[in-house]
Amino acid sequence: MSRKIKSAGLRDLIYNRYLYALAVPAVLFSIIFAYLPMIGVSIAFMDFNPLKGIFGSEWIGLDNFRFFFRGQAWIQITLNTVLYNLSFIVTGTLMSLTLAIMLTELGRNWLVRTMQSLMILPNFISWPIIGLFSVAFFTADTGVINSLLVKLGWETIAFYTDPEVWPPILVLMNLWKTAGFGAIVYMAAIVGIDKELYEAARIDGASRLSCIFRITLPLLRSTVVLLFLLSMGNIFGGNLDMIYSLVGDNTFLFRTTDTIDTYVFRALRTSGSMGMTQAIALYQSVVGFVLVIVANKVASRLDKDSALF
Repeated sequence: MSRKIKSAGLRDLIYNRYLYALAVPAVLFSIIFAYLPMIGVSIAFMDFNPLKGIFGSEWIGLDNFRFFFRGQAWIQITLNTVLYNLSFIVTGTLMSLTLAIMLTELGRNWLVRTMQSLMILPNFISWPIIGLFSVAFFTADTGVINSLLVKLGWETIAFYTDPEVWPPILVLMNLWKTAGFGAIVYMAAIVGIDKELYEAARIDGASRLSCIFRITLPLLRSTVVLLFLLSMGNIFGGNLDMIYSLVGDNTFLFRTTDTIDTYVFRALRTSGSMGMTQAIALYQSVVGFVLVIVANKVASRLDKDSALF
């Protein structure tokens, strides 16, 4: 039996040799840039010295992990990271679906094409640029928002000293930047739905709203679940570029804005220990991997077609 499998595999390799040859660059790229760098995971267990390298640095076990877990700060930082990413995923999915359905219902005309272009434009603006513009809006004395509040006779908001205002700001900023691009993905999925389903529903007297809830949304379920599972792998990512560009090293705001990535970035600049920062990155990766496995298992039980594997 094993010989038959081997001979069948060899025949397939010879018969499709050109297709396999096309895959060689991608496989080499993955090995060189995704798998070989995993050797650096061992830095998390070392007092790493760049001059001595990985094989010459002292092995110190779990001491680098104690740097992160020794106090209570890691709990707040982890909660901030997870809650922000869950908020980004949920609000982004809802807004992207809403925009995609609205634009699809409007049909194909110059207005829809213009709106599509305007929606995806924020996705190509870098967070540092957005951070520079945000100063003009959030500055206490001369900011656009506070100037408007003064004219309306309302109290001003101390954006850079009040940590409570930043969670909704970060969620809205992320929504503004990413929802449009996400809508394009869902629009592509909606276009792939058989139009005869809608025609049959209209013949039976279904309204547009009924078609959305009984045809469009159910058929988009697999796409939504797939994108959710892919997002789960990055749920422990701290959105360093966004948060650091908008907040920076403002200690007044750490309680609600400090995430794992910003903590690691700050620790690397202050302590200079690559072992400590690698230990936190390993913690992120392991927990993120476990969450993807668990989420995929739950998805496979609810709908096998929606699971990744």
